[in-house]
Amino acid sequence: MSACQDNLKSTPTPAITYPETKTVDTVDTYFGTEVKDPYRWLEDDRSEETEAWVKAQNKVTQSFLKDIPYRDKLNKRLTEIWNYEKVGAPFFEGDYVYFSKNDGLQNQSVIYRYKKDQTEADAEVFLNPNTFSDDGTTSLAGLSFSEDGSISAHSISEGGSDWRKIIVMNAETKAVMEDTIKDVKFSGISWKANDGFYYSSYDKPEGSELSAKTDQHKLYYHKLGTSQKNDEVIFGGTLEEKHRYVGGSVTEDNRFLIVSASKSTSGNQLFVKDLTSENPKLIPVMNNYQSDVSILDNDGERIIMYTNHQAPNGRIVSATFPELSPENWTDVIPETENVLSPSTGGGYIFAEYMVDAISQVKQYDKTGKLVREVELPGIGTISGFGAKEDETELYYRFTNYVTPGSIYKYDIENGKSELYRKSAIDFNTENYESKQVFYTSKDGTKIPMIITHKKGLELNGQNPTILYGYGGFNISLTPSFSTANTIWLEQGGVYAVANLRGGGEYGKAWHKAGTKMKKQNVFDDFIAAGEFLISKNYTSSDYLAIRGGSNGGLLVGATMTQRPDLMKVALPAVGVLDMLRYHTFTSGAGWAYDYGTSEDSKEMFEYLYGYSPVHNVEEGTEYPATLITTGDHDDRVVPAHSFKFAAELQAKQAGDNPVLIRIETDAGHGAGKPTSMIIQEQVDIFAFTLYNMGFKTLPNSK
Repeated sequence: MSACQDNLKSTPTPAITYPETKTVDTVDTYFGTEVKDPYRWLEDDRSEETEAWVKAQNKVTQSFLKDIPYRDKLNKRLTEIWNYEKVGAPFFEGDYVYFSKNDGLQNQSVIYRYKKDQTEADAEVFLNPNTFSDDGTTSLAGLSFSEDGSISAHSISEGGSDWRKIIVMNAETKAVMEDTIKDVKFSGISWKANDGFYYSSYDKPEGSELSAKTDQHKLYYHKLGTSQKNDEVIFGGTLEEKHRYVGGSVTEDNRFLIVSASKSTSGNQLFVKDLTSENPKLIPVMNNYQSDVSILDNDGERIIMYTNHQAPNGRIVSATFPELSPENWTDVIPETENVLSPSTGGGYIFAEYMVDAISQVKQYDKTGKLVREVELPGIGTISGFGAKEDETELYYRFTNYVTPGSIYKYDIENGKSELYRKSAIDFNTENYESKQVFYTSKDGTKIPMIITHKKGLELNGQNPTILYGYGGFNISLTPSFSTANTIWLEQGGVYAVANLRGGGEYGKAWHKAGTKMKKQNVFDDFIAAGEFLISKNYTSSDYLAIRGGSNGGLLVGATMTQRPDLMKVALPAVGVLDMLRYHTFTSGAGWAYDYGTSEDSKEMFEYLYGYSPVHNVEEGTEYPATLITTGDHDDRVVPAHSFKFAAELQAKQAGDNPVLIRIETDAGHGAGKPTSMIIQEQVDIFAFTLYNMGFKTLPNSK
């Protein structure tokens, strides 16, 4: 008998008494088909009934979790690992060098600064988000400086909400200069010299600001010293054409305003305005939504752009203002077989390519002449290759699944990298390894996956394994280190990440192969990943957990309802789980490029209805042990998705596998969550997973 087998419990988990969830007689009709929605009342996030339900569910969940014998031990170990100094890359504004730092267990990282003629030892606190609220749930969501660095504007998020406030300060004295700008959402802060800045928002919706639909985004200009009520609408707000996402930015030389307008998360219109002319007008670059285009840089009137127009993997083009439409473009860096993500700094273009989800960087001058291929510290992911035009060095971050993020300083002229700051985490990377494999999906497509575990792992089919995926919105899962995952790896766990279709790892074609009527490809890719791990004896169905968040929560929900036999544990986080109604909440209609909507056509409705997790829970089926996680302030993927899915599973589950929902209060979709909340949530997820795989003690007790 192996040590793993010896560790298993001999008795099943006792049955749980779930809170009673009432049902209502709500019925919707789609193209002649009646669809019941018995838990519609849980969509009302402001009702006392919903609040009482949340409290009752959390009580049951916490009661279950507290009885897991090693929960406290996991908490102690993760807290120890997490308690190390985390310092961000420096950036330069005015006379100062700024950087972020977290001493270890601070709920929010602090912004420090020192004069350019000083050293880091002389740093003072510039902004301390830990003082924004008593419980650490108000976070810094953005920070931007005026042209000369004398004025700053920072945005804050309260309770994890996507709704923000902007606070303007004198950067030298740190004194607040004017009234707070309120009700800002999905926005950057882009300064026009030292005069004011551009930001974006929606009209505040009627009803609940956490769930009511928002679909009319606008770009505003705020002139310093004036009231927000007088802020000028620069773009959006017309009844003729609604845009769900509008953004504005100013080129570094303050010559041009760039306006991007989208109806969904893919494809945009782009406009350029010359801010130096007498009566500036918005000049269209791209006036349809068939592709993506953005401004990278400019040399006077020469505009350098990134686009996937007629180039699914991306290319860099240029044109001369005001003749900016596609027929006037000249290739600067043509499309290649690898996906391009460019940035600029020190007068150069840095072309980051994804080669099977691994970073490669090439440095070009602005005419497109190759200067060098950048030598990176290893095989993994880099980020931060960007700097202002006049800077001579930049700082980038390198990481992979077994290498904690380290910061490197790069000399832009000679191409030399040097280690600037190594992570101080208490984790011996030499004991672990990552390996990329390619497996075959249902339709024969080759899918990459990276598997990480302790060196010398015995392939006996009994290793606790988490399979993670996303598969949507052109988002790529590239190798990155997770402090939370260290306790999973220490316990002998396997962590596998599959690069599913719907993501951006292989360009626009890979993305589109997992959208709308092809969404099932994503679920098939994920199922095939689990089957591969089992076939190669990394694990078996009794030791496999599937995990994902947001669109990845949909992935988990669909996979567990289609193949409940494949895994022992399912961990859907902040998931899009009601596919018939997702577009009726907040900005959900903007996701229609990936999903389609139940209103589009009978065919689209039937396709969504066929996999929507909330609508495909079947009476009497034995589903895996499930821990659904969400936040009560999630105003991106509203918690009603998770509430309704939990209610369906609890009502219809056969067998003893628990179905629990863990609802974080004063938390949103994930960004800005305080450290204390993150640690406890991760501990609960790992403890729940191991416990339901049958471990009565930790697999690798320390």
